[in-house]
Amino acid sequence: MVTETFPPEINGVAMTMGRMVGGLRARGHQVQLIRPRQHSAEVAADEPGFQEILVSGFPIPRYDSLRMGLPAGAALARLWRVNRPDVVHVATEGPLGWSAVSVARRLGIAVASDFHTNFHSYSRHYGIGWLRRPIEAYLRHFHNRAQVTLVPTDELQRDLAKAGFRHVAVLSRGVDTKLFDPRWRDAALRESWGVEPKGRVVLLVGRLAPEKNLELAIVAFHAMCAVDPSLRLVLVGDGPQRETLRRRCPGALLAGMRTGTELARFYASADLFLFPSLTETFGNVTLEAMASGLAVVAFDCAAARAHVRDGINGLLVPVADAARFVQRATELVATPEKAVGLGREARATAQALDWERIHDQFGDLLDGFASNGRRADRPGKPDDSGGAGLFV
Repeated sequence: MVTETFPPEINGVAMTMGRMVGGLRARGHQVQLIRPRQHSAEVAADEPGFQEILVSGFPIPRYDSLRMGLPAGAALARLWRVNRPDVVHVATEGPLGWSAVSVARRLGIAVASDFHTNFHSYSRHYGIGWLRRPIEAYLRHFHNRAQVTLVPTDELQRDLAKAGFRHVAVLSRGVDTKLFDPRWRDAALRESWGVEPKGRVVLLVGRLAPEKNLELAIVAFHAMCAVDPSLRLVLVGDGPQRETLRRRCPGALLAGMRTGTELARFYASADLFLFPSLTETFGNVTLEAMASGLAVVAFDCAAARAHVRDGINGLLVPVADAARFVQRATELVATPEKAVGLGREARATAQALDWERIHDQFGDLLDGFASNGRRADRPGKPDDSGGAGLFV
């Protein structure tokens, strides 16, 4: 498993990779995790069935809390010639990931990749929109060197196929419904936010960055306040737009990064969830909000398209229709009983999205590549052998 990010770093890729590694280990596979060192004093884990290899890296521009791995082809070749894995799974497309794909192909080891992040879509939000095509070309070349590219939705599979990506397969995402649960609702926490017992909280969770389209959420919140002036806005996360958002909405609570049960309490103690992003490959926070019993307003893409049924367990908005997003958010405030019903159905939907099923599928898929040969230039086809004991 090769990735530029991993827990305790906080982002969707790290969370998903942490889950996948845990799922493989629980099923008896041996996992070697290769990633950049997160801090100078970090010690690599070395446990039965699990080994970490920490490599050098450098901070990602505008994402200083994350590091990109430096090329490590020679080191990986030495490592894998001595202890050859059955499958190499590459989660990120940086120099470290490129090295891993190259070495796996050269050694004839089966190689799979993940498409987690729409970096080409991010480019216009950082003043480098002119790089969109070159970035997309790089990503296409990177992933087409793998035997398969895993994506979380049918929608993304279709989009990448149209863009020339080959051998794209869907492996969905799950949600921890034991952690994200309405039972974590905390009256004392709500009181600390200055919310009356019958007051309502609008929640946003994620990186506070331009690509998340948070300006639209602020516009929507102001419109919602015209219906219910007592609404409270809570933003969980951090990023370069923090101070901008503070100025745009002085009454909002910027709670910073939260994890684990603390994050679960924030979700469960809110009432409405806005997700205005248009750049997600999935958007784990959508499922976390649904599992927590919140009424969700989101654009009809990514996780929302896959799991939200408009008017039944949430509200969907046509992609990029900002005016409609504001209208539907306002509608949710004006009909509190409807919001409660949507949240109840959202929770029921989330309970069927179990991580264990996803882990089974992932293990079987990797086993299929190992069983069908390890030539990196020949697409593997998962079989039904259901074998265990891979070295990933």
